[in-house]
Amino acid sequence: MALRRITLRDFVIVQALELELTSGFTVLTGETGAGKSILIDALQLVLGARSDAGVVREGADKADLCAEFDCPAHLHPWLDEAGFDIDELLLLRRTVDSQGKSRAWINGTPATATQLRTVGDSLLDIHGQHAWQSLTKPESVRGLLDAFAGVRTAETAVRWTQWRSDQKALEQARLAQATLQQERERLQWQINEVDKLAPAEGQWEDLDAQHRRLSHAQALLDGAEGAIQALQDEETGSLTGLTRAHDLLQSHEHIEPEFANLADVLASSLAQAGDVLHSLQLYLRHAEIDPQRLAELDTRISLWMTLARRYKRTPAELPALHQNWKEEMRRLDAATDLEQLEAAEAFSATAYHVSARALSLRRAKAAPKLSNAITQAMQGMGMEGGKFEVSIAKAQEPSSHGIDDVVFLVAGHPGMTPKPIGKVASGGELSRISLAISVTTSELGMAPTLIFDEVDSGVGGAVAETVGRLMQQLGRDRQVLAVTHLPQVAACAHHHLKVSKHKSPKGTTSTVSMVQGEHRVTEIARMLGGERSTGATLAHAREMLDLAVAAPEGHG
Repeated sequence: MALRRITLRDFVIVQALELELTSGFTVLTGETGAGKSILIDALQLVLGARSDAGVVREGADKADLCAEFDCPAHLHPWLDEAGFDIDELLLLRRTVDSQGKSRAWINGTPATATQLRTVGDSLLDIHGQHAWQSLTKPESVRGLLDAFAGVRTAETAVRWTQWRSDQKALEQARLAQATLQQERERLQWQINEVDKLAPAEGQWEDLDAQHRRLSHAQALLDGAEGAIQALQDEETGSLTGLTRAHDLLQSHEHIEPEFANLADVLASSLAQAGDVLHSLQLYLRHAEIDPQRLAELDTRISLWMTLARRYKRTPAELPALHQNWKEEMRRLDAATDLEQLEAAEAFSATAYHVSARALSLRRAKAAPKLSNAITQAMQGMGMEGGKFEVSIAKAQEPSSHGIDDVVFLVAGHPGMTPKPIGKVASGGELSRISLAISVTTSELGMAPTLIFDEVDSGVGGAVAETVGRLMQQLGRDRQVLAVTHLPQVAACAHHHLKVSKHKSPKGTTSTVSMVQGEHRVTEIARMLGGERSTGATLAHAREMLDLAVAAPEGHG
C-alpha cells in the first residue's frame, strides 16, 4: 500500500473529489474528454510539478490538492533533517490561486516545490503516454541504462567539472604569461619600494608620537623645570604652602576634631605632589635634546608621507596595502607556475578517467541484462522474434556523464540486424517497445506506486491483453494505477475507477467513482463498442472479466 487518498477542490473541471485508493492494480477509464488523466495531473502537481493559474477551476479562487501516502521508512532521515514531522502517513498539500501563486505543505509544515519533488521521487514512478519519444534522446537512453545498472554519475560529473576548471586555469595561464609577468614585475617593484619602510601595523602612530616629542623637546624640558620650581620654591612653592597649612590644622585638631580630617586630605595632597616632583626630576635626568634622532625621524616620516601620497593612501594604511600586495604576488606566482598547473590538470584528468572507466564497466555489465529483459518483454507485445539491444560505444569527446555513447537498437522481426530505434521502428512499435521498457524498469524501482498514463496507446488485441496481465502481475507487489482506453487492460484490473463528465448551465465538471458488478460490465462494454451497449458487447465484457479473474496472475 502506498497512495491512500486524493482530495481535490476546484482543480481544472473537478469541483470536489475525495477518493480512497487501495493496493493492487487500479484502472481509470472514461469517455474521450472526460479527463481520465486528471488524477495523474493532480498527483504530479502535488508532487512539485510546475503550476500556473490554468489549473484553477473557472470561477474559483484557488485549487486545493491533497495526497495521503504511507510514509516509507527510507524517507524518515530526510524528513527529520528537513524539519518535517514523521508519522505513519505522509500528507502532501498544494494550493494554487487564481493569480498562479502556489503554496505547499508536507505534514502541515510549509514546503518548497523542490522538496515536494524530492519526496515524489520516492513515492511515485510515472510512465507517460509519450515516453517512447525519449527513446531517441541520448540523455534519456543513457539515464535509463544507468537507472537499470543502479549507477550514479554525480561523482564523475564532479570530477569532470574539476578537470575542466583545471584545464581552463592552465589554458588561461599559458595565454596570459606575458601579461602576468608584466603585472608581477610592477607589483614586485611596488613591494620593494615599501619594503624600505618595513611597515608594521601601528608603527606609523609610534613614529609620529616620537617625532612630536623630539621636535618639542626644549619646550618639554622648560615645562618640567618650571613645574619643579612651582612645587618646591622655598617661599612661593606649592609644597611649602601645603606643608604650612597641614601643620597649622594639625596643631589645632585637639580643639576642633574636623581639622583632623582636613589635615589628612592635605597629607594626601602632599604625598601626590611629592610623587609628581620625583617623576619630573627623573624625567629631567633622562630627557635630552637629540637632534640626530630627530633628523632620522624626519627622514623616515618623510619617506612614509611620500609613499602614502604616491599610492593615494594615508600613512597608517601602508602596512595593510603592503600585505595585500604580497598576497596578490603569491596568487600571481601560483598563476605563472605552469608546472604546478600542469600537474593539477593531469591529476584531475586521471581522477576523471578512473571514475568514467568505472562507470563504463558497470554500464557494460548491465547492458546485456537490460537487452535480454526488454527482448523478453517484447515477445508478448506482438513483436515475436524481435530483438532489443543496448549498444555502448566510446564517445568522441568525454563529458560530465562519462565516456560512453549509449544507443538503443531494435530488430522488429526475426533475422533482422538491430538498428537505431528511431530509424526502424514505427510509431506503434515504439509505443510497444516503450511499454516493454516501462514494465521491465518499473520492476526494479523503489517507488511503491507505479502510474501508467495511456502507455498502451498504439496496441490492441492479444497485445493489449498481455499488457493488462503484466500490469496485473505488477499489482501483486506494488500499487499500480493505469489510465487506459483498452477494455482488455481494464478487465485485468483489481479495481476500476470511472471518470465521468457532466455538463450544466454552470459549466462542465468531472467526477470519479468506483465501478463494480454490472456497472463495471457496462463500462467495459462501452469501451468495446461505443456508447450504446448491445447484448453482444455486454456478453463479451462479462467474458473478459471472467477470464481475467480466472487466469493466474503470475502468467504474462
